[in-house]
Amino acid sequence: MNPNSWDVSCKSNKRIKLNVSRGHFATSHAHVDHYMSFTDLRTNHHTAQLAADELSKFYSNTAPVDTIICLESTQVIGSYVAQLLAASGNRGINENHDISVITPESNSSGQLVFTSDVQPLVQDRSVLVLISTISTGRSLNRALECISYYGGHLVGIAALFSAVGSAFGMPIHALFSPDDVPDYHSYQSTECPFCQRGRKLDGLVTVSGYTKI
Repeated sequence: MNPNSWDVSCKSNKRIKLNVSRGHFATSHAHVDHYMSFTDLRTNHHTAQLAADELSKFYSNTAPVDTIICLESTQVIGSYVAQLLAASGNRGINENHDISVITPESNSSGQLVFTSDVQPLVQDRSVLVLISTISTGRSLNRALECISYYGGHLVGIAALFSAVGSAFGMPIHALFSPDDVPDYHSYQSTECPFCQRGRKLDGLVTVSGYTKI
């Protein structure tokens, strides 16, 4: 067992746990001193449903949701969120509503795009964004620019972890925050204190997980 790894329980549901490791990690946008594993939340049907149950509570009575756009491998959770929002008998504004669950593709330039057959599910639709983690906000901003380009109307932002509380004037509802990992820090690579001390990276973090180096 990694002595630098531990589980953090979600405040609203103690059965939802996030595995956290301390170290020196690089993402595509920054260097961080903690790695948070979302693998179990995103792949285990039971924990994914628990996560969806908590996240759906924020949107059951706030705004109609036509489409859930899932980023960073959150499709399983997104499907459960759609099911819960549209469930018959829940008395929410999305009860018995048809909700699409989609994921953008990335082109050769790194831009997020939707294929022609999926674009009608975004244009003039009320869109809920679901993302694994928001640290610097760059990945989220890229997604919101994509949604705006295709004519979608943003009605909510949900995350498994978010280091920021809002974006574009809209609150971000997250299962976990820096309060749950109080020593969490994100740095520009040129300002990383680990690099300045000559400490090598422990791993490279992608949307799918991390790779030890």
